[in-house]
Amino acid sequence: MHDLMNRRSFLGLAGGAAAVAGLGLAGCGGGGDKPAGSTPAEGGTKGGGTITAGSAYTTTNFDPSSTSSALACGTNWHVVEGLYGLDFHDYSVYNELAAGDPEQVDDTTYEIALRDGAKFSDGNAVTADDIVESFVRATAEGNIYIPMLAPIASVEKKDDATVTVKTTVPNFSLLKERLAIVRVVPASSTKEDMTAKPVGSGPWMYESISDSAVDMVPNPEYNGDHPAKDKKLHYDILVDPTARVTAQQEGSTLVMEMVTADAVEQLESAGCKIDVVDGFGTRFMLFNTQKAPWDNVKARQAIMYALDYDKMIENAFAGLASAPTCYLPKSYTNYHEASTVYTHDVDKAKSLLEEAGATGGAIKLLTTDNEQVKTMAVQVQQDLKELGFDAEIVTRTSADTYADIDAGGDFDLLLAPGDPSCFGADPDLLMNWWYGDNAWMKVRARWSESAEWKQLTELMSSALGQTGDEQQETWNKCFDMIAEQAVLYPVLQVKTATASWSENPNAEGVRIEGFEGIGTTGMSFIDCTTVTE
Repeated sequence: MHDLMNRRSFLGLAGGAAAVAGLGLAGCGGGGDKPAGSTPAEGGTKGGGTITAGSAYTTTNFDPSSTSSALACGTNWHVVEGLYGLDFHDYSVYNELAAGDPEQVDDTTYEIALRDGAKFSDGNAVTADDIVESFVRATAEGNIYIPMLAPIASVEKKDDATVTVKTTVPNFSLLKERLAIVRVVPASSTKEDMTAKPVGSGPWMYESISDSAVDMVPNPEYNGDHPAKDKKLHYDILVDPTARVTAQQEGSTLVMEMVTADAVEQLESAGCKIDVVDGFGTRFMLFNTQKAPWDNVKARQAIMYALDYDKMIENAFAGLASAPTCYLPKSYTNYHEASTVYTHDVDKAKSLLEEAGATGGAIKLLTTDNEQVKTMAVQVQQDLKELGFDAEIVTRTSADTYADIDAGGDFDLLLAPGDPSCFGADPDLLMNWWYGDNAWMKVRARWSESAEWKQLTELMSSALGQTGDEQQETWNKCFDMIAEQAVLYPVLQVKTATASWSENPNAEGVRIEGFEGIGTTGMSFIDCTTVTE
């Protein structure tokens, strides 16, 4: 295994983080003509070349203080450091710009020293001012990061090489994990700079960013523990799955993220290794609780029992998904089987609907333009018909879908993809993304005025100040409540498949070493270096 940072060279996020940001996913680019790894890097332990990857996502926003784009989050982690970083295999925390662990001053105050000699790729030293300004930007009004960073009250400068962090939660056990969300850029950076091509202090720096490709080269100023070992990271933006499969099969890319289920056998036959893992990526159902009958929990439960999960798993995912038994997938450490587990039970669904006093009728089912979601929606429409609902499917881009909802547009149900695990995997973060004091509950599900939402958020807040079994018991109550209330709940939890070449078919003697597929998050990422022999 080569350097730790190459272990974190992940392609992107195999979920709906980009969709949550309201960004349209459009366009694709072609694979390069030059074989991957054909030009060895100078130096390096084994003459690393170029790692080429096929990315399933695109974006125009690389701003580390606000993006939730799958592509940008993935590439920024190589370029822009935080005080701490996350290993997406297991979500363990490691030092980036921090010289060590936070030093606790009192129950809610910590001091963190910066890595000696750290510089941005433009040659300027990293100072406490940069840390402070980056936190201010990440918590600016309206930012999607705010619920996840709520336990951190402030980040202030003690001196040029030390910051003081104050928390809202005494003895906050997840401080390093939360600080890892804040990526640090020069305080002098403009919004335009950060959006187009951010500067960071990580082992890699952006060489170029376009609609069709992203290129990164080693940062000559990097002085941390995980220097780059390859000459270049090259991402071809291949949103179209057919283009992505073609590039991987031809060897234009060494690694491909988001392998569609129907392409697994095809790529395996070509000689690729396929890694599959359970992740937090979901296809979820959201109800407009301001509108009858969805203001009644029994009506919401009726829909969840009416869905034919097995048919959706087979037809939309060819088996690469599972029906949830908890808000968290079974593979997650804090998993707890919820007190309410939805299965396909039409009789129970009809009984619940009758108890809710609902009689069916015309409803509007919104979906994003995710291909799997569109396939699922057809099955959902048929399942709803069994209950007497005539569902009109309205499919638009993520940006248009959420813009309409946020403007107060009328709808009944929303079926969409989502995955906040690009920011962390502790239950509080994953629940706060959708159930926190934010747009999801206020203007989308429109549930934030309910007594049940207040009870849920009080439980979530209590758990933050707890540890061990006590904390897990409180989280279990949250999982039970989220399942029972079914305001926003996973319909399916998706398995992520990544393809890689151990031998590049277009370059004799060039191979990819140390690829471990994808981590427990369900994110696709490169976990390797190239070797030229």
